[in-house]
Amino acid sequence: MISDWLKIGFKSFFGMILMFSSFTGFGHELRGKIYDSYQNPVAGVGVYNKTTEAFTYSGINGYFEFDSISVNDVLYFYSLGFRTTSRTVAEEDLDSSVAIVLEEAPVSLEQIVLISKLDAFSRMVRIDTEQNPVRSSQEVLRRVPGLLIGQHAGGGKAEQLFLRGFDLDHGTDISISVDDMPVNMVSHAHGQGYADLHFLIPETLDKLDFEKGPYKAEYGNFATAGNVSIKTKKKIDQNRITLEAGDFNTLRMVGLMKILETTNTQAYVASEGVLTDGYFTSPQNFNRLNLMGNFHFSKEGESLRLAASHFQSRWDASGQIPQRAVDQGIIGRFGSIDDTEGGMTSRTNLWMNHYKSIDDHQSVKTSAYVTAYDFELYSNFTFFLEDPVNGDQIRQKEDRLILGAKTVYSKKIHTTEDDSHAELDLGTGFRYDKVSDVELSRTRNRTETLENLALGQIDEFNGFAFANLEYRLGKWTINPALRADYFSFQYENELTDTYDLQRKAKLFLAPKLNILHTFSPDLQAYAKTGFGFHSNDTRVVIANRGEKVLPLAFGSDLGINWKPDSRLAINAGVWGLWMQQEFVYVGDAGIVEPSGRTRRVGADLGIRYELNDKLYMYGDINYTYARFTGAATGEDFIPLAPDLTSAGGFTYVGFKNVEASLQYRYIKDRPANEGNSIVAEGYFVTDLNLNYTYKNLSLGLVIENLFDTEWNETQFATVSRLRNEQEAVDEIHFTPGTPFFIRGRLSFTF
Repeated sequence: MISDWLKIGFKSFFGMILMFSSFTGFGHELRGKIYDSYQNPVAGVGVYNKTTEAFTYSGINGYFEFDSISVNDVLYFYSLGFRTTSRTVAEEDLDSSVAIVLEEAPVSLEQIVLISKLDAFSRMVRIDTEQNPVRSSQEVLRRVPGLLIGQHAGGGKAEQLFLRGFDLDHGTDISISVDDMPVNMVSHAHGQGYADLHFLIPETLDKLDFEKGPYKAEYGNFATAGNVSIKTKKKIDQNRITLEAGDFNTLRMVGLMKILETTNTQAYVASEGVLTDGYFTSPQNFNRLNLMGNFHFSKEGESLRLAASHFQSRWDASGQIPQRAVDQGIIGRFGSIDDTEGGMTSRTNLWMNHYKSIDDHQSVKTSAYVTAYDFELYSNFTFFLEDPVNGDQIRQKEDRLILGAKTVYSKKIHTTEDDSHAELDLGTGFRYDKVSDVELSRTRNRTETLENLALGQIDEFNGFAFANLEYRLGKWTINPALRADYFSFQYENELTDTYDLQRKAKLFLAPKLNILHTFSPDLQAYAKTGFGFHSNDTRVVIANRGEKVLPLAFGSDLGINWKPDSRLAINAGVWGLWMQQEFVYVGDAGIVEPSGRTRRVGADLGIRYELNDKLYMYGDINYTYARFTGAATGEDFIPLAPDLTSAGGFTYVGFKNVEASLQYRYIKDRPANEGNSIVAEGYFVTDLNLNYTYKNLSLGLVIENLFDTEWNETQFATVSRLRNEQEAVDEIHFTPGTPFFIRGRLSFTF
C-alpha cells in the first residue's frame, strides 16, 4: 500500500514541477529590491498587499515582485529586526523597479506577519534568543521548544537530548547543522548520530531555525524527530572581551575581534577558553579551547564566506552513580564509584558558503566542508559486574575525516494567468566519513588495555538529491517535495586473523507534502506529512547483513500559528510519528542497540507575549504518548521517553540599563524501563541572568539552579554490581544536576 502511495506521489510531484517550469511569461507589474541602511539586500522580508491581501517574500538578493497590482494599493514590509514599513503604490512604480530601505529596530513580535511561510513558529522563537542572548553552548539547543538536554560525563561529552517523546541519546533522531555543516557523527564510537556542539562559541550565534518532524527535503539522515539549523555571524559589529568567574573554580574567557572591515569585505576571529573543577567531589579538571576565524565577501548578487575553527577538550568524570550507593551512605550525591572516567576530544573544521544570483528569478547556493575529528572516552557503567577484579571500565575511541558538499539551484516562477507563484529548489550533495581505528576496549585505570572488543575501519558514503516546490495560489501554499539518499557502508574488522572487509548499500526515497492556508496576516493553519529515516551504525548494518539499514519514520502534524494581538503569538498543534525501529541504551556495554517499532502522538503549545516594550514572556508545553508497538501491554513503555515537558521564562530590558531574565525547564517523571517498574524522576529547575550596561562596559551575574533544587540531570535503569556485592542490582543510576551555581561576568566592547 505504501509503495502504491509513493508511486502516485512521485508522478504527481514531478507533474507539478513540469507544469510550473513550463510557464515563461512573467507579469512584473511591480518589482523591486529591499535593502538595509547599509545597502545590503535583505532576504525573507514579508511583503503584504493590504488592499488585495496578496503576499510574497524577498529572495536572498532582496528581490520581490507582485502581479495584478494597482495604483494606491498599500504594501507593508515586515522583517525581524526592522521597523515595519508601508508604501502606497504610485503610477510611476508600475514602470520601474522600486528600492525599499528598511530601518533597523529592536526585535519585536509586531514584526512577524503570518503569510505563506511554513516556518513561522521558528521565526517567532528567534525572538527568545534576541531578547535573551545565549550564554553557553549548552543553552543553544535549549532554545528549541520542547528540546531538553542533560550532561552526564563531566561536561566534555555531547549532551543527552530529549524531544517529542524521544530519548535521542546524543542525536540519533535529530539532525543538527552549523552553517550547513553537519554536527552529527555517523557510526560514532560512542553512539549513532553523536552531536557534540561544544565547538560553537555562543557569542558567534546569529540565527537558529528548527523543524519538528521529517518534513523538510533539505534534511535527510537523523531528521525524524526534527532538525536544528544554526547560523553563525558573518560579521561582528564591535570587538568584545569577556571574562567570567564563579563557583567550583570556574573561569571562562571570550574574545571577538575584527581583523578586516571594508564596504564589501569583513573578517573576524573569535576565541573561547573554559576551565572548571565542577561541583563533584572529585575535580573534573575540565578544560576547553575554541578558536574560530571568519571571512565574508559580498557584492550585488553574490557572497562568499570562508570559515575555520578548532576545538579541543579534556576532562575527568564521576560517571553515573547507583541510587543504592547514596542511600546506604557509601558516597554522597556528588561522589563517584569510579572517578577515573573522562576523556578527550578535538574537532577542526574548514567550511565555505557561496551564493550567486543568476538573475532576479534564479540563484545557486553551494556549501562545502572538511572536518578532522578525534575522540577518546573512558566510562564505567556497571562497576564490577563483568570483571570483579579489574572493574568494567571501557574505552571508546576513533579518528575521523569528513568531507562534504551541497549545491541548491532555486528558481522563482510567476504566472500572470492565475496570479500564482512558485519557487523550485533542486539540490544535490554528498558526505563521506573515513573513521580510522574505531575501538571498544576493556581497560583499567585509563592506562592499561585488557581486551579489545571491537576494532576496525569504517568508510561511509551518503549521496543525496532533493526537489522542493512551494506553490502559492491565493491564500494557499502547497509544498510537495522528494528526497533520495544513497548509502554505502563499509567495515574492515581488524581483530580477525585474515583480511575481513564487508560492504552494504541502500537507497531511500522520502516524499513529503506540506500545506498551509493563510486566513489573514494574523492566522495560518498548516498540515504536514512526510517520510524520514535515521541510518544505523555501519557495524550494526554489517552484523545484520544489511537488514534494517535505514529505518523508516512517518510523521504528520496539524496546527495553527495565531496572533490574536500584535504583541501575542500562539502556536498549537497535534502530531504523530511512527518509527520502524527504535534505539535503546544498553548500560552494561556502553552502547545502543536497535529495538522494535514505536508510535508517538502528542500535542504542542507555545506562547510568546510582549506585555510592553520592556517585558517579554514565553512558554512551551509539550505532551507525548510514546509506546512500542507489538509488545505486551504493560511492557511497551519506551525507556526514558518523556511524556510531559515544559520550558519558558521572561526577559525584562530597559530600566536604568538593567536586563534580567528568569528561565525554567521541567520534565515529568518517566519510565526508565519497558515495564515502568523503574522510574526516572522529573525535575523543575530555574536559572537567573542579570546584566547591567554602562557605555561600553557590561557587568553580569548568572545563577544556575536559583533555588538549589536537588535534581538528577540524567538517569538510566542499569544492572550493576559494587565491589563487595554478591548479586547484581537493576536500578536507577544517575548524574546529579547542577546545584546552586553562581558566576560573574565582565564584558568590554570597543
